[in-house]
Amino acid sequence: MSGAGAVALFAALFVGTHLLMSHPLREPLVARLGPRGFQAAYSAISFATFIPMVLARRNTGPQPWLWQPSEFLWWVAALLTLVASVLLVGSFVRNPAMVTMQSHDAVIGRPAGVFRITRHPMMWSFALWAVAHLAVHPEPSAMAIAVAIFVLALAGSAGQDAKKRRQLGRRWDEWVAQTSFIPFARGFAFPGWFALVGGTVLFVAATWAHPIPVGVWRWLS
Repeated sequence: MSGAGAVALFAALFVGTHLLMSHPLREPLVARLGPRGFQAAYSAISFATFIPMVLARRNTGPQPWLWQPSEFLWWVAALLTLVASVLLVGSFVRNPAMVTMQSHDAVIGRPAGVFRITRHPMMWSFALWAVAHLAVHPEPSAMAIAVAIFVLALAGSAGQDAKKRRQLGRRWDEWVAQTSFIPFARGFAFPGWFALVGGTVLFVAATWAHPIPVGVWRWLS
């Protein structure tokens, strides 16, 4: 098996086991193993698939790129990464739906900040990061990991929606009616100053620390 094939295999195992244990198998496994036993098994399987994926990627070495990204694609990738950074920072600020983690009877407040942009800001930050890397880093093994992250983020988000709808019914439908799955699908919404400033700082710092010049540093270096 080629290096890229090994990366793709472990990436598929990582995504597949994660989605299975997070959704259809979660309740029966918790019933059999208990909450702590489930968490231990979940963590063990996650590490058992994630670490080999990373090691396979590292051992593969440099590969020919499938295309040479244009400057336009580098600009698009930079913009997507900036938006992803804003969504990620904003996802830590007052998620109204988090109250349902403590009580299924809790009242879900109105969306604010990045939750007016999408009800899954953290997951979309990962998905946008993956799309940015697919655009400007078309190396087969790297693309396999980016695709895995993209699928895991959005399929996981869809699974969360389905589970919450079963648990909360009408109250979840009312929450969904105020938000969107796809960012900005309900129009433009300001993410809030904390998310905007914090996300910009994260973007500048992360792109500065990147192994190759990316983001604004690609044009300033």
